[in-house]
Amino acid sequence: MNEKLQILKERTEDVEIIFVGGILDAHTAPILENSIKETIENGIVRIIFNLKDLEYISSAGLGVFMAFIEEIRNKNGDFKFAEMKEKIYSIFELLGFHLIFDILKSNDEAINYFKNNYLKKNEW
Repeated sequence: MNEKLQILKERTEDVEIIFVGGILDAHTAPILENSIKETIENGIVRIIFNLKDLEYISSAGLGVFMAFIEEIRNKNGDFKFAEMKEKIYSIFELLGFHLIFDILKSNDEAINYFKNNYLKKNEW
């Protein structure tokens, strides 16, 4: 854990919810990267990122999600995002990430997407 970036994990069935708070930039991105690697190594490929406490994200922070998405989807998994602040959503939207990832209002809604097997596919 880092004072600039807070990461908490919670597992429900075959879904891991990763709560990300604080600042996600070039300095803190490796912390999230290691957390995602650990989750995948534990066999979990359906991951929800709850960003309600994320204050800032840089291109390096966004790159962490892109670094894993192909691997995750090739394993029949996906990333979903929940409770994203408007200012963070606007960055995702500006870069077209809202077309690549499901961005949902709540963890429960994201879990339901997984339960209904709604998975985006690699389309590039």
